[in-house]
Amino acid sequence: MDEDSEVTQPQEQSCWATLPDVCLRRVFWWLGDRDRSRAALVCRKWNQIMYSADLWRYRTITFSGRPSRVHASEFESALWYIKKFGRYLEHLEIKFLNPYNAVLTKKFQVTMRGLLSCLGKSNNRLRSLSIQHLELDRLVWRNSIRGSLIKSLSFFLKKMGKHLDHLSLKGARLTVEQGCHILNSLSYTQNENMASELNIEDFFSHHLAVYGSSQFNKAMATFRNLTFLTLNYNCISDELLETLSENNAGTLRTMNIKCHVHDPHGQVVWGMSWAKLARQASNLKVNFFFERVMKYERLARILLQEIPVRSISLRSCYFSDPDWSMRPTLTDLLPTFRNTLQKLTFEFNNNHESLDEQLHLLILACRKLFYFKIWAFLDVKFVERILKSQEEGQCSLHTLKVRIYTNRYETNEEDRTLREIYRKYRKLIDSELNYFVVAYPMM
Repeated sequence: MDEDSEVTQPQEQSCWATLPDVCLRRVFWWLGDRDRSRAALVCRKWNQIMYSADLWRYRTITFSGRPSRVHASEFESALWYIKKFGRYLEHLEIKFLNPYNAVLTKKFQVTMRGLLSCLGKSNNRLRSLSIQHLELDRLVWRNSIRGSLIKSLSFFLKKMGKHLDHLSLKGARLTVEQGCHILNSLSYTQNENMASELNIEDFFSHHLAVYGSSQFNKAMATFRNLTFLTLNYNCISDELLETLSENNAGTLRTMNIKCHVHDPHGQVVWGMSWAKLARQASNLKVNFFFERVMKYERLARILLQEIPVRSISLRSCYFSDPDWSMRPTLTDLLPTFRNTLQKLTFEFNNNHESLDEQLHLLILACRKLFYFKIWAFLDVKFVERILKSQEEGQCSLHTLKVRIYTNRYETNEEDRTLREIYRKYRKLIDSELNYFVVAYPMM
């Protein structure tokens, strides 16, 4: 056969053309929006795959609270996305970061009105909604803007509340009336709500004694399937615990309770109320997070022995009070929970008292403790004592994180000792521990 009659061989087909749909969806799942839009232009098949529900189930929409040309299109892009792919959404998280002025809060409110309206019309599969840290009590939120946003959110929850399994409105900072209005929206169609996870930490503004509100207790009575509940201690009352015992005893597993120094926390809650809840919700574990609430007298009123406490976090940041002592809490209060405590987190300024011995004894007393984190003034040898106890089987830590405060700028001596300790217990650390220890100048 001569050159003129030579048959031209067809070009080999790319392996991408024969890749199964399930593999293509997995590849596209890792792409960002810009790359996905480009991939959709390659061919008809790829364009069809791009509309697969699997690719659009999870979404985080972030709005910048600062005026910027770079972020100018965020609001329009969010609406475009919801209109095009909102019907596939199952988990939606919305963030509005530190709004700078009323112009931006107004723009956010208008965008949210359109976004929630569109989502309410096209979606019937949304299971999780998170809108955190709105801080609606700030001055940048004018009354009319705040009211319009709450109205849009309430209307959306009335329509979609029966589908939602998880709702987080952490950091909304509302009045009691506004907050209860939103919570009641969830049960608008059925007079009860089957959501299993509810996060209302900092949902109400600081300084509000929510525990005395009959509106709040009535709103919480509509929840009948709670598994995880996160809230502030200024919401806790005997009435609330009674309500949880009656309506959620079979499901409730975890309560996360934050107690901030600016929140009212002097209410009397009876141990028998906690005992009843713990008895009926037999799998319940309670985690406490204290922010600058450090005095023994206050803690003892809150940490009642009837509570099934799993985790305690005590943080005073860098505040120092020479009249305050951590010792009674470590020796008298926390050992009460030696049979249930699994996690301990401390961050305090104890420059006026040594607590190494008390901390060590507390760790040894809590036999279920697997996580220990502390930022405080400590002797470097404290770490060695903990590792020695771990080696001898006296404790069973999985995580040990220590920041040792010092009163000197230079930490060369402490660093050298810590390196020696690490070398001595390296085999133990590498095999058993998530280990982080550092010396830190506290000037």
